[in-house]
Amino acid sequence: MERIIGTVTRGLRTPIINQGDDLKKIVVDTVVQASKQEGYEIQDKDIVAVTESVVARAQGNYASIDAIALDVEEKFQGDTLGVIFPILSRNRFAVCLRGIAKARKKIVLMLSYPADEVGNHLMDLDILDAKGVNPWSDNLTEKEFRELFGYNKHTFTGVDYVEYYKTIVESYGMECEVIFSNDPTNILNYTKNVLTCDIHTRARTKRILKKKGGKVIYGLDDLLTRSIDGNGYNEEFGLLGSNKATEDKIKLFPRDGMGIVNHIQEMIKEKTGKQVEVLIYGDGAFKDPVGKIWELADPVVSPAYTRGLEGTPNEVKIKYLADNNFADLKGEELKKAISDHIKNKSDDLKGAMEAQGTTPRRLTDLIGSLADLTSGSGDKGTPVVYIQGYFDNFTK
Repeated sequence: MERIIGTVTRGLRTPIINQGDDLKKIVVDTVVQASKQEGYEIQDKDIVAVTESVVARAQGNYASIDAIALDVEEKFQGDTLGVIFPILSRNRFAVCLRGIAKARKKIVLMLSYPADEVGNHLMDLDILDAKGVNPWSDNLTEKEFRELFGYNKHTFTGVDYVEYYKTIVESYGMECEVIFSNDPTNILNYTKNVLTCDIHTRARTKRILKKKGGKVIYGLDDLLTRSIDGNGYNEEFGLLGSNKATEDKIKLFPRDGMGIVNHIQEMIKEKTGKQVEVLIYGDGAFKDPVGKIWELADPVVSPAYTRGLEGTPNEVKIKYLADNNFADLKGEELKKAISDHIKNKSDDLKGAMEAQGTTPRRLTDLIGSLADLTSGSGDKGTPVVYIQGYFDNFTK
């Protein structure tokens, strides 16, 4: 019988993973046991995806706000620190802000508007237009912002982030001045010492600030790149990708991911004889049409993956072939013509009309996003995702 099912994605439940646990063994045992319990075979080119959260937990990659404060103290001089372009998140940035606030007497907090980098909005775009405000040229004080837009709570979280962040800083007895701008150089009117907190635009922001006279410029990716007093760290991303663990502790993005994914791949090969691909994934990259957030608060979707996941899809659009190349065919004749075309397609379809409309993204971003949607961010309890048939096509 001809196979009907294509790609299948399964969320796999594991034990609760804590610091010091043998994560690689847990993942491999879970994958093998799931296949036996559910009656499917592990195949070459299947994909095992492991959420970054359990990798970091097993590593014990945690840090306190005191460690953050010590690093800020070491890197910056003077009483005033500019903190610019943080995302609006209780989970992602609030605990980091606690550590930053402890290290300086005054924080000038500059927020981008109408939204942060990942799409959390401070106000509706229609209101912005109605007020005649140009976010690309107009710099606002907190007083001006409130007079124009009042107090607004986030669509889903119900939090006024301006008030929330200001309260965090002031709770440590520090002064907090909030301003609003999308021009990074505006902060230099207040201080030449700047911590830029944007994620995907951080390199450009640092370059602009340094060129325009910034004295001491660092990003979140420059904090906790080494262990301080035995705390966790991440050499490449620093505080980027971190999450709230407690009110005074964060879980950092995992370290040494390549060794982990390669070892899991080897262990599964030893147990099953099959060459699966493995990746560690964080936030997916996709946009919510209601809240407008596009999710990717991690510096990358996948910090580590096996070599078989490199590259981008090389696919043709079946509906394009059916409507154009083989518009005069139907039924089995059409199916055979399309199948033959797929089997003989070029190894590089970039720019080809028959590939238009296919997703132009890296495999790791697509697969990581699929895994993130499968596992969710709540209480599903499936930190491992098993994907079959992802590399199949209409002819397989």
